[in-house]
Amino acid sequence: FAAHRAAASVHRAWSTWNSFFTFLVAEGVVPGNPMPAVGRPRAPLPQPKPLRGEDTPEELLAAVAREDHRQRDPWPERDVAVLALALCAGLRLSELLALRVSSLAGRAGERRVDVAGKGGRPRVVPIEDDLDRLLATYLDSRARRFGARSLRPGSALLLDRRGEPLRRGGLQYLVDSCYRRAGIVDRVPSGARLHALRHTFATRLAEDGASAAEIMRLLGHASLASSQTYIEVTAGQQRAAVRSNRTNRTLAALVAGRGSAEQG
Repeated sequence: FAAHRAAASVHRAWSTWNSFFTFLVAEGVVPGNPMPAVGRPRAPLPQPKPLRGEDTPEELLAAVAREDHRQRDPWPERDVAVLALALCAGLRLSELLALRVSSLAGRAGERRVDVAGKGGRPRVVPIEDDLDRLLATYLDSRARRFGARSLRPGSALLLDRRGEPLRRGGLQYLVDSCYRRAGIVDRVPSGARLHALRHTFATRLAEDGASAAEIMRLLGHASLASSQTYIEVTAGQQRAAVRSNRTNRTLAALVAGRGSAEQG
């Protein structure tokens, strides 16, 4: 099976057999699990897929904040709140859907989002005043639409236009429609969709000097290695930028010229 397949495919097959044998051992069907003795390649860590373009996140937010009268029932406050939570807090799709009104907590100047993370790992993400005010604006617009009762602490934070909790498909469609309205579909990496916003958050953290440990805590990664990929990608981008510097190309020409003179 492994001979002509990618490492990720082999690793996935190994994990499936390992889970199956673990079940068989628990049920007393077989005496032991042979899979630890079966070698497998190390699955490569997925590479970050942030939005392309230095100012793309700002263009996206600005475009979506403008009320689009072509929409049947525009709700820019809600749309911007979704994008901002992904771009400025790095939340996954499942984490956004799990948020409650009470997830926004803390006193002024120390506001935070309490996140139910992947694998049941809770975490706290600090939010700045601008994001806090933006979320307050969204909640005000929601109260006008559906009444103050819609703001009960246990209510879902993100609602659809009917006042029902947003679901996975609805959230994905919302983000895709925001990309189209902003005209940046060509700057969204293939297969990334909402996750591109989370990757943009992490990449910008790395570019601004955050450590892998800080990124790990903010993103809720179980492994430091996952967070390290953002540092490595950023370092590679920085080196590529330095390499493209015209002065470096001039130095290359000088070095080449000196080498020719020495040979002569």
